[in-house]
Amino acid sequence: MTILTLRKPQHHLMHYAPGLALTALVAGAALWAGAIPAVAGAGLSALTLAILAGMLVGNTVYPRLWQSCDGGVLFAKQHLLRLGIILYGFRLTFAQIAQVGASGLLVDMLTLSSTFFLACWLGQRVFKLDRETSWLIGAGSSICGAAAILATEPVIKAQASKVTVAVATVVIFGTLAIFLYPLMWPWLNAFFSPETYGVYMGSTMHEVAQVVAAGHAVGPDAENAAVIAKMLRVMMLAPFLIFLAARVKQLAPANDGKRSAITIPWFAILFILVAVFNSFHLLPKPLVDALVTLDTVLLAMAMAALGVTTHLSALKKAGVRPLLMALLLFFWLIVGGGVINIIVERLMA
Repeated sequence: MTILTLRKPQHHLMHYAPGLALTALVAGAALWAGAIPAVAGAGLSALTLAILAGMLVGNTVYPRLWQSCDGGVLFAKQHLLRLGIILYGFRLTFAQIAQVGASGLLVDMLTLSSTFFLACWLGQRVFKLDRETSWLIGAGSSICGAAAILATEPVIKAQASKVTVAVATVVIFGTLAIFLYPLMWPWLNAFFSPETYGVYMGSTMHEVAQVVAAGHAVGPDAENAAVIAKMLRVMMLAPFLIFLAARVKQLAPANDGKRSAITIPWFAILFILVAVFNSFHLLPKPLVDALVTLDTVLLAMAMAALGVTTHLSALKKAGVRPLLMALLLFFWLIVGGGVINIIVERLMA
């Protein structure tokens, strides 16, 4: 009886309720702030605000609450994150690929792969960062910002502090890109049409919200092309995670002469299946809109949980090397990504 009494609370709803309520409160505040026009116009998404608000809570009041809240916070960071990534598929359809065309698909593939492999080399060879931090920053820079970093975390089993450092780089340079890309447009319109400049933005900027803000500043044609190119890049998250899971298995130490089996990120597979299902438009639009809203809430709660469990001391310990690495990747995305866009567009015109 004593054993049963000790184990029961671990599976009881009240074990998770306080932490889930805390992350929901932080996520709700972030969603409210993200809906303010001035904030949304600056490209600050609810996910970015959720992690910042979570860090504020985590470094002030949470040390007095963690014993009752820890179970729910960890549940949000792990399980709600996976469910959020799966539901992210309702934002996508394969018709978007046709709108961008083969050239946009090739641009996204080349930009993603070159940026990630450059991140691996810079992080571990030049800046002497650990493998997980290099991969996380590379995933955020090459795919879709904070959402890609969060999706990568359970595959490589990275520490919360490393995830937060990677998210911080996305926030800093992604926000800078919102203002930089519209400023570059008058200087680059000799090489790009509004549509191809939109593909350039969508293939090289970090966050979806940042792409929308920058594209809107350039013009409606650029904005539409930028969002489609960006969402196509988001769809590459699932094959990227499968590749990464195989790489983690390959690098894992052998156990009694045998390597462990590959850990398949099933949530990434389900993400693609949901996108395929959504491409057939079988569900009514109001229901899809509701699922997308639920997805935003779940991801915001996961980001809030990540922020809550991150201590500022861990960020200070990381130092300036992750920022310098992210700066070089940012430069590569602007220059190298621009060259990739121009070459592909010329060859496939």
